[in-house]
Amino acid sequence: MAIKVQGVEIGSRKLDKVPRHVAIIMDGNGRWANSRGLPRLAGHRAGTDNIRPTLEACVDYGIQILTLYAFSTENWGRPQEEVKGLMLILEQVIRRETKRLKEEGVCLRHIGRLDGLSSRLGQSIRGATEATKGNTLITLNVAFNYGGRQEIVDAVRKIIADKIDPDMIDEELLSSYLYTAGQPDPDLIIRTGGEMRLSNYLIWQSAYAEYYSTPVYWPDFSKEELHKALVAYAQRERRFGKI
Repeated sequence: MAIKVQGVEIGSRKLDKVPRHVAIIMDGNGRWANSRGLPRLAGHRAGTDNIRPTLEACVDYGIQILTLYAFSTENWGRPQEEVKGLMLILEQVIRRETKRLKEEGVCLRHIGRLDGLSSRLGQSIRGATEATKGNTLITLNVAFNYGGRQEIVDAVRKIIADKIDPDMIDEELLSSYLYTAGQPDPDLIIRTGGEMRLSNYLIWQSAYAEYYSTPVYWPDFSKEELHKALVAYAQRERRFGKI
């Protein structure tokens, strides 16, 4: 993998404006599987397999941070068999990919809570993030056991625990207590599967993000589909509330 800078042609395609931080709501795994007469977990496995080509495509386009919504705090309400399967898939992916990510220069970060996860899975996540923490090619945030509202609640609790003077609390300080502390907010949020909602994802950080929804299910989201989203982003004018 090699970074391409903004404005560099990729094949016959050119992007003059590339988002620094892209976040993706990876939706449609279950519907992808159902449309093929497969169990839902087959869709989740196919979706997991699509992470690497998407990561490589982001590197090619010069995107610096990719944040993926893998498992929400609300997903615990799904059938127990599906939840167990998702946990197993994550463990397998961590074991398979950590060494390669480290060698390729990818910095892996977990955003969300480790509470509720098995001790073995928690240790695997900590080990993977520790092993790759010095890498600088691209940052891959995996939002697992993540909820946007819970993130804000956790931040407020930490602020209170640190006995911060209320007069010192502003947007910058609160941002420094979020799971994504030290990172820029997402410029572009992509949702696959055709839905038009945030689903409790990066609520604080997405205040001025651009949104892009595609009917393509996540397992079928290709580099070409990413390019369509980036083209749409490049055509927009971001005013941040100004004229």
